[in-house]
Amino acid sequence: MLFGGAVIGTAAAVGIGYYVWNRPTRTPVARPGPAGDVNVAELMRPGPLGDMAQGDPKAPVTIVEYASMTCGHCAAFHQNTYPELKKRYIETGKVRFIFREFPLDQLALAAFMLARCSGEDKYFAMIDTLFQQHNDWVTERPLQPLMAIAKQAGISEQRFNECLKDEKLIEGIENVRTRATEVFSVQSTPTFFINGKLLRGAFSIQEMEKQITPYL
Repeated sequence: MLFGGAVIGTAAAVGIGYYVWNRPTRTPVARPGPAGDVNVAELMRPGPLGDMAQGDPKAPVTIVEYASMTCGHCAAFHQNTYPELKKRYIETGKVRFIFREFPLDQLALAAFMLARCSGEDKYFAMIDTLFQQHNDWVTERPLQPLMAIAKQAGISEQRFNECLKDEKLIEGIENVRTRATEVFSVQSTPTFFINGKLLRGAFSIQEMEKQITPYL
């Protein structure tokens, strides 16, 4: 297993089930890399849990993002760039956006699991909330803030505990991360593929537009 065994530990001292904590890995800012030899058909093949996507499946541009929930640069992208990207390109049918889990640590894995457990219809809202409240739960004591966010998404304490023990979720997310590393050379987060072109780093909306426009 990617994280060497159990994702969670028992919080018996506080009597509220299970939690995950691991000091998050910070990803340095990276600049665009060259286009790689990515097989686009292979890139479009979803993992065992299925892809989480937004936008028109027939859009002329497909953006695949590999992100970690504890990555500060991923949070910055989703706080500052993604809302405008969604407004200008995803909601207008120009871009199909696929978001894939690439956890850098156990805490990121737990956050992704909770997003999956919130349900497909609430997944992106949960991801948005986790990124917006990034500084609240990426701490040495993430249990209570994570549980509070989960409850906002309609996840009960019992479901919270059950979710973080779900081996199918763990294995599915690990599969996506391992395949991204071994097949698509994803080494850091955020990493984007725009119609198969590899780009590394958190971009402004202006930088994203420069990459998208030639395909429109």
